Amino acid sequence: MVCVHFLPDNITTEAQVGELILDVASRCGITIPTGCLMGTCHACEVEIDDGNAIRACITAVPKRSHLTINLYSDPTW
Repeated sequence: MVCVHFLPDNITTEAQVGELILDVASRCGITIPTGCLMGTCHACEVEIDDGNAIRACITAVPKRSHLTINLYSDPTW
């Protein structure tokens, strides 16, 4: 299990390695905007703790003990 922490909502949950980040957020009641659900539109882009931007609809929870995801708003969506 991976401890996943969502900012700025300050919500923490556990997730399985390989589970889609979008699904983990949804299970916690967190809405991440989506568009194409294939990763090409970048509507679901979030930032993880290492500073990289990832697309939540196509990115799985990595094998690690803790993951922080920073949700930010894109004014174009």
